[in-house]
Amino acid sequence: MADIHRDCRGLALTAASPEAVEAWDRTVRSYLGMRRDTGDRLKEVYAADADMAMAHCLRGYFMLLFSEAKRWASGRKSLAAAQKAAADRPVTARETAHIAALERWVDGDMAGATALWDGILTDHPHDLLAMRLAHYTHFYSGDSAAMRDSLARIMHAWDPTVPDYGFVAGCYAFALEEDGDYARAEQRGREAVGINPDDPWGTHAVAHVMEMQGRQAEGIAWLSGLEPHWTQVQNFRFHLWWHRSLFHLELGEYDAVLDLYDRGVREEETGDYLDLTNAVALLWRLESEGVDVGDRWAEVAGHCAEHAADLLLAFVDAHYAIALARTGDGAALADHRAGVQNAAQADGTQAPVYRDVAAPVCDAAAAYCDGDYGRAADLLGSVRYDLRRLGGSHAQRDLFVQMQIEATIRAGRTARAKALIAERAERRPTSAWTRRRFTALFGGADGPAGQKAAALG
Repeated sequence: MADIHRDCRGLALTAASPEAVEAWDRTVRSYLGMRRDTGDRLKEVYAADADMAMAHCLRGYFMLLFSEAKRWASGRKSLAAAQKAAADRPVTARETAHIAALERWVDGDMAGATALWDGILTDHPHDLLAMRLAHYTHFYSGDSAAMRDSLARIMHAWDPTVPDYGFVAGCYAFALEEDGDYARAEQRGREAVGINPDDPWGTHAVAHVMEMQGRQAEGIAWLSGLEPHWTQVQNFRFHLWWHRSLFHLELGEYDAVLDLYDRGVREEETGDYLDLTNAVALLWRLESEGVDVGDRWAEVAGHCAEHAADLLLAFVDAHYAIALARTGDGAALADHRAGVQNAAQADGTQAPVYRDVAAPVCDAAAAYCDGDYGRAADLLGSVRYDLRRLGGSHAQRDLFVQMQIEATIRAGRTARAKALIAERAERRPTSAWTRRRFTALFGGADGPAGQKAAALG
């Protein structure tokens, strides 16, 4: 027999006992904190209520968040279990909407799932789970305005007196940063970390602000100071190491970057998609600065090849293509290219992204690694204003912006390269990567450009 209970923020939850609800709250909190014990906390929910519909739904969400094809079947099983549980003991309209969102997502309709979560938040702004899932899918849809507004619409219901407010502040901070509102983003992010120093997403949001503003020394100090709080963070701590690596890279401290790569970014040689995209982006950036990365590509490409058939997020596959091309694995690259073409023809939210953006980016990666820099520059140039559709952050997508400029330089298209780097210097004047290339291209020139190169140098 199930009754309606209330979670720690007052939301109605169908569960067998208050103990099951308390276990639910701990699980959601662990998920928002990106903690290693999230799976164990979910097991506690099942121990208290094996037939809780939202527990099955949450397990399904977790399976899909792995973004691995082999987990999709488990996600469908969890959906079926949630639907049966809801039929056996009726649940609330909010819980019904969550189950419907899982069904949309498992069918590839990420946009439909996101719309349902945003709808839940309209009526239930304290639904922390719906907030975080919508945040995730808006992020991987590349829609920073929608990500911002998804949070803005609910902030009226949140303040430090509401349990777990800090997580909401951290998510809002990141959304504001991606939307270019750096001052408010930093304020919200610091507020989140002040409430809970263990919150990696709030930490991450402030690091993004410092990355976009070229505050490398501050960024290193910020992340170094909070590192002791990452001991219970799952693999997202590797992404925080990645951010610190970018700061050192901008400062030209390449030995420090390689050290951070080995003991942080690839501390564990996992096949997780975020870990692999971290590695690909950092290795490419190092090589673009002339750094010898040794045999590190081989390990990363091996994992990319293992997951190249997943084809669930275009952002991820754009990175996999670089690793496969860089190691010269022609067969794996051809298989991946065919998979991208198939994904472009499939149903679902990601299909047009694969067709319009990921396919040319993957072709550009192959051309770049094959030394056909002109083709790479042309392909990346054709999608430069659509890159946001891949999803990910500005800092992550900057890999492809840098690749276009680097390909243009290497193709000997000096006038075009100057135009691109001059454009970038106006948008990212604090970027050391930009300064180095601007100075190389314009150093010694007459007029304003030469003066600017001298000042930047």
